[in-house]
Amino acid sequence: MIDFQYTRAADIADAVRQIAGDPAAKFIAGGTNLIDLMKENVERPSRLIDISRLPLREIEETPAGGLRIGALVPNSDLAHHPLVAERYPLLASAILAGASAQLRNMASTGGNLLQRTRCYYFYDTATPCNKRAPGSGCAARYGLNRMHAILGSSDACIATHPSDMCVALAALEAKVHVAGPGGERVIAFADFHRLPGDTPERDTNLRVDEIITAVELPARSFAAHYSYLKIRDRLSYAFALVAVAAALEFDRDAIKEVRLALGGVAHKPWRDVSVEAAMRGAPASRASFARAAEAMLRDARGFAHNAFKIELARRAIVRALTQAAAGTPQSQSVKKIR
Repeated sequence: MIDFQYTRAADIADAVRQIAGDPAAKFIAGGTNLIDLMKENVERPSRLIDISRLPLREIEETPAGGLRIGALVPNSDLAHHPLVAERYPLLASAILAGASAQLRNMASTGGNLLQRTRCYYFYDTATPCNKRAPGSGCAARYGLNRMHAILGSSDACIATHPSDMCVALAALEAKVHVAGPGGERVIAFADFHRLPGDTPERDTNLRVDEIITAVELPARSFAAHYSYLKIRDRLSYAFALVAVAAALEFDRDAIKEVRLALGGVAHKPWRDVSVEAAMRGAPASRASFARAAEAMLRDARGFAHNAFKIELARRAIVRALTQAAAGTPQSQSVKKIR
């Protein structure tokens, strides 16, 4: 591991001052991803700015009836918080589908949003990777790409975003609160993460001199009809081949509102509001769900080793929507798929 300096931020304003004064520095809270990247020589920060003692660990109701989640709330605390478990079970389920209990105890809400791809070539500094070394090429395009993107990729990058929590936050239309030298701003979750395009080294639209302070959930929670379905190579401690966050509301037998987001298939959590719009007013039937899956994957493109993910995603979407409609969400403790 490289040599680096270590400092501790006294408050949010101090954290912003420190990162603005040293763009090569990195914030550290739980460190569950950053330390791994430093060990592999992928990240080489000049300094680690410890933000773990900042007052960002509260979960509180907002005046509009939603929840504001501090950026330092551990994933385990968030998943098991009574208000989250009761009102936002889709989020709790997605968190419990990810990592291990030990990692969830350390990982923070803000850090989860910022975790980087687990693409093998990104971690292997002996291979070309435009995300790690812009302009060097993308070894995954013609290499072992079984885990890689089928949607939204570019010639520069076919990596996927690794988070489960973020897929649920995309479906719930969360907002990200950040602070920087220019003050505070709010970023819609759909605009927080980026597709690779020609700049795959940029994962998010967070500026280098900004810090995440909170994630806000709206009042609409989809607590009755939801499911988080994660398909992976083994039943625990594995990243998704395909994940689906599905949420429904009904007006009698017709779909009144729907949210559908995918993980494991793109450089960011994948959501298509046009597909959701087409589903409103339709019956909650297998035929409706199959049409939604086809539309969601209309632009999907496979590579040498991952084309199977297109059909896998199609079936997973139908299954997750069926589970949500029936009010029988996928269990994260008994992982056998219904």
